[in-house]
Amino acid sequence: MRTSKDNYYLDIAEAVAQRGTCIRKKYGAIIVKNDAIVSTGYVGAPRGRKNCCDMKTCLREELKIPRGERYELCRSVHAEANAIINASREEMLGATLYLVGLDLTQGGAYVQNGSCCQMCKRMVINAGIEKVVIRDDKENYRTIPVADWVENDDSLGSTGY
Repeated sequence: MRTSKDNYYLDIAEAVAQRGTCIRKKYGAIIVKNDAIVSTGYVGAPRGRKNCCDMKTCLREELKIPRGERYELCRSVHAEANAIINASREEMLGATLYLVGLDLTQGGAYVQNGSCCQMCKRMVINAGIEKVVIRDDKENYRTIPVADWVENDDSLGSTGY
């Protein structure tokens, strides 16, 4: 049986996630336009800075900060942000971002109810990306029209990693 196109791109995003350096969650993102991969990104500290996996510590974990809160304390740049940084705006206009999260605290299981954090949502909107496809398990995923994030502005709440 042939893999669907969306699961094909999600499989690639999952492979990209393996480069992640977070000790809690590995996320991989790819941006696709006109059936071509434009850019990839994974979670990791800014270039030249030490990664959490090298330091073997996570400040957010030490402080028991819940998912979706206090990202300013995180050393990492998120996968979506890294993918956006590595692409031109022209390449992202009307594109699709594929996102896969693996929860290392749960043995590498897929992140349940994963989504972009508020900061990444704003970047995705401004980049001109049309939709985000998020893997829920090996075969199932959700497709989110970015226009929904514009119309249903939830920037006063907190969701995400």
